[in-house]
Amino acid sequence: MESVKGSSRRISFKEIEIQIKIHPHAQDLPLPDYQTAGASGFDLFAACSEPVLLKPGERALIPTGISLALPLGVEVQTRPRSGLAVRHGVTLLNTPGTIDSDYRGEIKIILINLGSETFKVERGMRIAQAVIAEVIKARFAAADNLDATLRGSGGFGHTGV
Repeated sequence: MESVKGSSRRISFKEIEIQIKIHPHAQDLPLPDYQTAGASGFDLFAACSEPVLLKPGERALIPTGISLALPLGVEVQTRPRSGLAVRHGVTLLNTPGTIDSDYRGEIKIILINLGSETFKVERGMRIAQAVIAEVIKARFAAADNLDATLRGSGGFGHTGV
């Protein structure tokens, strides 16, 4: 467990070791890392060989140059970086993206430019963040009826705006 000293309390994080493969096209890039002691997400870097220009409305699959060996019972969720979203309108499609424990291929990020200006993705740029999450598997059982709740079957927006 790693501990972070706060103003008047200690916060502990559960730690696991994850093996990482660095692909040849990413040997010069930093390993994923947490930017602050209290961060839950670690950064993923663009491993593109040349800059990628994303015009407004365009999307591109950006390589990160890494593969992970996740243990059973965990997944990695890829998420947008808030700075790219607020400053440039650049975010991720399929977010949060899921990297399953049995996937061993290169992690790639689907970026989309929802902004009004062309955005340049450059090698080594922090393009996404990723969070390790525990997985709970469900066992599904068919039922003729479900228990009643106050909400019932009310759908999208049924409680008002």
